[in-house]
Amino acid sequence: MLDDLNAGRERSPWVHALSTLRLALRALLRNKARSLLTMLGVIIGVGAVIVTVAIGTGARLSVAQQISSLGSNLLIVVPGSVQQQGARTGAGGASTLTIDDGLAIARLPSVAAVSPSINVRTQVLSNDQNWQTTVTGVAPSYTYIRQWKLGSGSFISNADVTNAAKVAVLGQTVVDNLFPTDPSPLGRAVLIKGVPFTVIGVMSARGQSAVGQDQDDTVLIPYSSATQRLTGATSGVGSYLVSARDDASTSLAEAQITQLLEQRHRILRPSDDDFSVRNLADIAQAASATSTTLEYLLAGVAAVSLLVGGIGIMNIMLVSVTERTREIGLRMAVGARGRVILWQFLVEAVVLATIGGAFGVVGGALGSELVSLLAHWQTVIPAGAIALAVGFAAAVGMFFGYYPALKASRLNPIEALRFE
Repeated sequence: MLDDLNAGRERSPWVHALSTLRLALRALLRNKARSLLTMLGVIIGVGAVIVTVAIGTGARLSVAQQISSLGSNLLIVVPGSVQQQGARTGAGGASTLTIDDGLAIARLPSVAAVSPSINVRTQVLSNDQNWQTTVTGVAPSYTYIRQWKLGSGSFISNADVTNAAKVAVLGQTVVDNLFPTDPSPLGRAVLIKGVPFTVIGVMSARGQSAVGQDQDDTVLIPYSSATQRLTGATSGVGSYLVSARDDASTSLAEAQITQLLEQRHRILRPSDDDFSVRNLADIAQAASATSTTLEYLLAGVAAVSLLVGGIGIMNIMLVSVTERTREIGLRMAVGARGRVILWQFLVEAVVLATIGGAFGVVGGALGSELVSLLAHWQTVIPAGAIALAVGFAAAVGMFFGYYPALKASRLNPIEALRFE
């Protein structure tokens, strides 16, 4: 026992460290209930940090995935507004984009693919079933741009566009409502504004978009069929979906498209453009920044719990110093230096906080899974967050444990031995 109490000079630093750690663990195990209650504040604090970071990170990744699902390096070119009798329509109100504009955009070096998007909201019928949906005229490149796989059948071909073929590819929601008992609608006919279209394919189910819109509630047809058979317009295009060659080319493609269309539409500065180019990467960055800010805010609030836990550690360590005053005096009487006493109590505080942090990580992981199951939110725990939470917990233990340890190391041995 005296060997444990004595901090002999002959010991190597590693032996001395292990001895100090053993003494700290022994002291903590003597008061298991009190040690557990002391750790509880740290456990709750670290667990709260892990849960909030997991929710924030999951939200950020979910937003990024939703925006990414809209398309590959996607840019959207929409017509400008038009003024009629003093009233200005919103974006897309003017018919300023043409098929030739799309062909010119496709030749830009930074552009990988282009597809018109001509939308018509109408009723679609098949036998005794009907369903109101959005019919969209697109090009064969649409699936590449939107990164949307075909579920069955085939997609629109260049020949279908050239011939304005009466063929359609259905989204899964439309299939479920028009053909509830038919295992495959391929080859069946659907009436769109009284025009019969043959179903040649079904898109894979995609679910809701980032704004809650059902992406499967759609019918895709050749854009030439949309202009000639549904809208009656032979040249106007509702909008263009453009895919840049890679992420680095998105901004370049945006600038080149703007310059090209200004030249084609004979627009000179400072006149306003009769079109707009929307870069979804900017939307993704803004959404990600918002999610990150929220994540930091939640983590900051949760970190307050850690500070409260640290105050609890300080209080308990002060009580422990008072209770063990005679033990401290005895150790000093047999030769232990003040810094050895300081390190013992400091190690006890750090061990309390670190073990509490480890249990907090486990609790936080379980809490994140519970939130994911009950609230159906995506939660992701970054490995860095775990290391940061445990490290911060240890730092809290060291910070709040220093004063009690310093107080213990400065006790007068004679007065300590007389303490009752």
